[in-house]
Amino acid sequence: MELIKKIKESERQAQEIIEEAKAKVANKAEESRSRRLEKLAEAEQERKKAIEAAVSAAETEGNKEIKELKKQAEKDRQHLRDKTSSKMADAVEKVMDYLRG
Repeated sequence: MELIKKIKESERQAQEIIEEAKAKVANKAEESRSRRLEKLAEAEQERKKAIEAAVSAAETEGNKEIKELKKQAEKDRQHLRDKTSSKMADAVEKVMDYLRG
C-alpha cells in the first residue's frame, strides 16, 4: 500500500512539474512575443523618423533649388529685356521713319 501511495504521489509531483514547465514555457513565449512586438514598434518609429528626415531634407533642398531657379530666371529675363530694349528702340525708329515717309 505504501508503495502505491508513493507512486501516486510521485505521479502527482511529476504532473505538477510538467504543468509548471508548461506555464513557464508559455510565459517565456509571451515575453518573447511582447519583446518582438516592442522591437517592431521601435523599428517602425525609427523608419518613420528616417522618412520624415529624408522628406524634410528633400523639401529643404527643393526650396533651395527653386530659389536658385527663380533667381536665374529673373537674371535671364533681365538680360533679355536689356538685349531687346535697344532693338525695340531701333525698330520703333524704323517704323516712325517709314510712317513719316
